[in-house]
Amino acid sequence: LVGAVDAICFTGSVATGRKVAEAAAARFIPAFLELGGKDPAVVLASADLEMATDVVLRGAIANNGHACMSLERIYVQRPLYGKFVERLVEKASGVRLAYPDPRSGYLGPLIFEAQARIIQAQLDEARARGARVLTGGEIENLGGGLYLRPTVVVDVDQRMTLMTEETFGPVIPVMPFDTIAEAIALANDSEYGLSACVLAGTLEEALAVGREIDAGGISLNDGCMT
Repeated sequence: LVGAVDAICFTGSVATGRKVAEAAAARFIPAFLELGGKDPAVVLASADLEMATDVVLRGAIANNGHACMSLERIYVQRPLYGKFVERLVEKASGVRLAYPDPRSGYLGPLIFEAQARIIQAQLDEARARGARVLTGGEIENLGGGLYLRPTVVVDVDQRMTLMTEETFGPVIPVMPFDTIAEAIALANDSEYGLSACVLAGTLEEALAVGREIDAGGISLNDGCMT
């Protein structure tokens, strides 16, 4: 395809994106590459609890988390952290699987078996390092499809692959922070930089933090560029 066009847009993995970029460079044509993300959400203590938990849950599990702009790292300021986790778990626990009738719930099967293995490996490693799964967390084989309920994980840190590598599934790791500077440092501690979101009491507060995050697009009091 690169040999037949004047420009190319590609969405996919880093490994394949590198091949597309090299082929495009050989022809001196533009290549627009969207290669996945590990998108952070920064939740300030001033954020509305209901809005923030709604945005995070939707942003993490919409399309089963199979979206490059899915929220995959959640950083919550400590005064709100306990209530945020409690409310998020309540909402996540109420999400039904779309099985056996696809119309009976919200989450369908994972995209394919290889992705299920990646998700399970990240969860297993996180547990081995001390993380706790508060809801979900186990791949279920139902009618030949592999399903994962919304999975809220706490006691995570930046050493875990769950916080550093793309998960591409309905997994929501939540980590507290104390200062704004710490939140910005955590959000920027990634090889990825597709998008991010900031949730705060006012748009001005969210904007001040969002300007410091090194990502291509920042949602303010919303997620996933909606």
